[in-house]
Amino acid sequence: MEVTWWGHATVAIRDRGVTVLTDPVLRNRLAHLHRRRGPRPVLAHRPDAVVVSHLHSDHCDLPSLRMLPRSTRLIVPHGAAAFLRRRLGERDYTELRAGQETAVGDVTVRAVPAAHDGGRTPKSRIRAVALGYVVTGDRSAWFGGDTGLFDEMKEIGPVDLALVPVWGWGWTLGPGHLDPAGAAEAMRLVAPAHAVPIHWGTLWPVGCGRVRPDRFHRPGDEFAACTRSAAPATDVRVLAPGESLTVS
Repeated sequence: MEVTWWGHATVAIRDRGVTVLTDPVLRNRLAHLHRRRGPRPVLAHRPDAVVVSHLHSDHCDLPSLRMLPRSTRLIVPHGAAAFLRRRLGERDYTELRAGQETAVGDVTVRAVPAAHDGGRTPKSRIRAVALGYVVTGDRSAWFGGDTGLFDEMKEIGPVDLALVPVWGWGWTLGPGHLDPAGAAEAMRLVAPAHAVPIHWGTLWPVGCGRVRPDRFHRPGDEFAACTRSAAPATDVRVLAPGESLTVS
């Protein structure tokens, strides 16, 4: 299994010749999140499927989804397909609830719970559950999407790799997210062999670089340090956007 982190929650997972792309943000500007640290994603392989964890615009970016071929399969949370169909038209949608799974070629995608608000916006009537996913081929990878800690997290693992959300895109962290210490506790529960911190240090709101630059440079290393104490059996690799890791 090879994974390439393209920043924020966008990861290309390739196993058994199948590519699964997570929460794609393929452009440099996203509303007020105007500055991308690192290269704009350049996909080495056309994705066979995309998984969307929830409907927030930094995880379900409609312009980025429109960049993909219409034949690309979209695996989405229960309740999301109707919203996407109205905005993207007819595509190959697969809705999942936590515990359900689907096959993409020789790879299995299983939906798992996430502790996060699933609405498009905090006050929106557009609702869907929030999910994580476990992608399994020769190896298994848990993609957390956006989540806080929850009791059932220990039932997700063990897995070979955790793509764990660490921090967010602002100088403060709201509910339904993990700070470095919380993400390290998630590693104790899930018990992955390897972990890559995602969701940090990519999209910068206007002015954040002056107010709290540490929140865009340090969360990955802080997570690695916390994990050494909370889950010493987990090997942490802190990637820069565009870097890859092979899990063998």
